[in-house]
This record gives sequence, structure tokens and C-alpha cells, in this order.
Amino acid sequence: MKKKIIVIGGPTCIGKTDLCIKLAKNFKSEIISADARQFYKEMNIGVAKPKQNQLDQIKHHFIGHLSINKKYSIGEYEKDTLNLVEKLFKKHNLLFLCGGSGLYIDSVCEGLHQFPKVSESIKKKIQITLEKKGITYLSNKLKLIDPETYKTIDRKNPRRVTRALEVYEVNKTPYSDYKKKPKEKRNFHTIFISLTENRESLYKKINHRVDEMIKMGLVEEVKRLYDYQNHQALNTIGYTEIFKYLNKKHTLSEAIQEIKKNTRRYAKRQINWFNNPKYHQFKTGEIENIIQLIKNYVL
Repeated sequence: MKKKIIVIGGPTCIGKTDLCIKLAKNFKSEIISADARQFYKEMNIGVAKPKQNQLDQIKHHFIGHLSINKKYSIGEYEKDTLNLVEKLFKKHNLLFLCGGSGLYIDSVCEGLHQFPKVSESIKKKIQITLEKKGITYLSNKLKLIDPETYKTIDRKNPRRVTRALEVYEVNKTPYSDYKKKPKEKRNFHTIFISLTENRESLYKKINHRVDEMIKMGLVEEVKRLYDYQNHQALNTIGYTEIFKYLNKKHTLSEAIQEIKKNTRRYAKRQINWFNNPKYHQFKTGEIENIIQLIKNYVL
């Protein structure tokens, strides 16, 4: 019988961590993080990293294991996680993969598409265009050369748009063509579960969490990282807004409202990602139903 990975996905602030801890304890297993924002040891409050009393309840992996000084790709995460999974499967029949970074989850459970290596000169050329002409210009360019990717990509995300253009520039093959090629098969079975909640209720939780982050010392945390503000890892919600405050581009009140707004938008994108037929959808309180679903697959 194949070993199994149980994915617990869903938008930020919905309660994935607490639920996954309960499930991992119930099935005497361990948790692998699939939250790219929580990989870095210097980032704590702003990424809502699990508290120590939560981490003490069950073994967690890939939380605070990197420095912001290290560049870490999704390909490296895939490789590191598969190596870890192979070791953990020697003592567990199932493992939990928990987080809101949907692409990272898919990299582990379904594999990454194989894209060509992009030269530094191509990357630099597109980055210069981004700085001079902006994201809208690049998005429109993507629409002309790869309308299929244009329709599905987050066109306001510079990393996503520039990546698609970089891949195209290697040999003039659209990014979407590479995505149609088959991926490598896994030697384990995956059960995809995502949590859902009334959107208004979720947004209230998000707003409350941001207020709590400020009380816990988010501004002070960001101040300590001020000299590293151009690091890619810190280009994330909660940090970019406070950097703007520290650089006198926002008042603190404006920065807080921006964090709330941007987090709600991020949650909306996550909801759309996890609203996928491969995911079993459950409300946050339906733990007994989730346990029964897992047992049905395991037994």
C-alpha cells in the first residue's frame, strides 16, 4: 500500500495550523510546512509563524529553517521536501503537508514542470524593462506572446509575469507550452483537503490578526530588518507596508490599513487557488468529518 500525504490547505488566517496539529496528534504523525512565508528565521510576527507552544505539541519541519540571506527556490523546496518525506515514511504511513502556498504544495505532490535555464542577461533585460515601463507593459507583452498564460497568471505579481517572459525569451517557446508536458509521478498518494469559511468572517479574522501583530511588535520586528529591506524574502505583506512607513511614505495608520487590504486580497487569491476539484472542501470546525475522510483512505 502506498504511503500517503495529507494536504491541509486554505487561505491565510483560516486555522490550518491548529487543525493540522490536532490531526497529526490523532494520527501520530508529523507536519511539513508549505508556507513559503514561514521558512525564514528572522521573520516571525509578520508571517504569523506558529507559536512555540504549538510547535512543541507535534514535530514540525521547514519553519524558520532558513536565513533571509539565502535565496531559496521552489525547486529547492521540492527537492528538500521529497528527501525529507522519504526519511519520514520509514516511520510513518502518512504525513501532513500544511500551508497556504499552493504552488509549493503542488511541487511536492505533483512535481514541477521542467523549464529551460534562464540566463542572467535575459533576467537583467526583463528587470530593466519592468523598472522603466512597469508591470502593465510587461503584462500586455505577455498577452501577445502567450495569451493562455496571460489569462491564468496573477498579472499584478511582477515575479509571475517576469518569470513567464524569461522562459519565453530562452527559445521563444510560450510558458504555457512547457506546462502542458507531463510531470514526474510520485510514489505516494495525496489526499487534498482545503478549509473554507464565510468570506466576511475570514476578513474579520484577518483584520483582527493584523491588529494583534502590531500589538505584538511587528513594527519593531521590521525595524530590525530595515537594512535588508531589498531582500526578496522581505518582499511580502506586512513587511513592505511597514518599510513604507519607516521610509515616511505612509503613516502608521495607513500602513496598517494597507496590510489588512493586501492580506484580504492575498486570501482571495488563495481561495481561488484552493477552489479546485482535487480538493475536498471542509469548514474549519468539521474535524471529525476530516478524520473520517482520512481513515477511509488509510484503512
